[in-house]
Amino acid sequence: MAKTTDNLDYLDSADDLKTLDKANENPSFFEHRGNRKTFLVVFNFILLAIGSLLILSPLWWMFATSLKTMAEVMSFPPSFWPENWLFSNYIKTWEAAPFTRYTINTLTITIIVVIGNVLSNSFIAYGFAKIPFRGKNILFAIVLATMMIPGFVTLIPQYVLFANLGWVNTYYPLIVPSFFGSAFNIFLLRQFYMTIPTELIEAAKMEGANHFYIWWKIGLPLTKPAIATVAIFSFNGAWNDFLGPLLYLNDEKLYTLQIGLQVFKGQLSTQWNYLMAGSLLVLLPVILIFFIFQKYFIQGINLQSGGK
Repeated sequence: MAKTTDNLDYLDSADDLKTLDKANENPSFFEHRGNRKTFLVVFNFILLAIGSLLILSPLWWMFATSLKTMAEVMSFPPSFWPENWLFSNYIKTWEAAPFTRYTINTLTITIIVVIGNVLSNSFIAYGFAKIPFRGKNILFAIVLATMMIPGFVTLIPQYVLFANLGWVNTYYPLIVPSFFGSAFNIFLLRQFYMTIPTELIEAAKMEGANHFYIWWKIGLPLTKPAIATVAIFSFNGAWNDFLGPLLYLNDEKLYTLQIGLQVFKGQLSTQWNYLMAGSLLVLLPVILIFFIFQKYFIQGINLQSGGK
């Protein structure tokens, strides 16, 4: 091993000598390398800036449209800047329908769905990762296989089931499924639980702790990035859910924000300025939640960061 290390040191020294020789022969050698590095940094910055503008352009178009009159919205060619910045459109949008009630309904459903997804998926994932039992791998493969089933295939059987239970026109069809786990979330959390040392689990067992206590006191705190990722996905899915409330909710008092936005869409015309204003208001909580938990979200997506 000593000889190998000496050889590697010799090679490094040889590379350094070659670099120094080039520098001596050409005094501007390091200057060219520095210019190339600066060029790459500037090029990457410009490329990222162009990509960011392309991604943010629909958001700006939504904001600009929300401040226009209907005459400006329908004018051709379209303008990227409103002639008159009508912030009153947001007040009119909020007063066009009981959006305060819709917000409370949506927030109630979303909070319960997030709690259900976090608890159920993390507990199931812990079982697949740290509890040995016969047929575990086969059962986990079946769970993953359910990801290949399109949601529209199970749409009608689910509706028939909930209708037979008398849950139509209630929040139960939107809330209860979150307490039974999701294949993707189970897979994501399982990968994090796999990084927890088995010795830590065994030490807790020797102290008399059961699996529920270990999951609650050890597993959850060590998987905060993955938990935050599941919570963000759950919040985004429940907050923006349109099909579920459309199918199961008939009473206007139970409507969510996504259903409430349809008040601006008529059979003959659509009030695009009010619709964009309402859509932007509905979008703001999602953006806010992402920026608050962005650090944990990025760590959660990186499966190699589990347990650190």
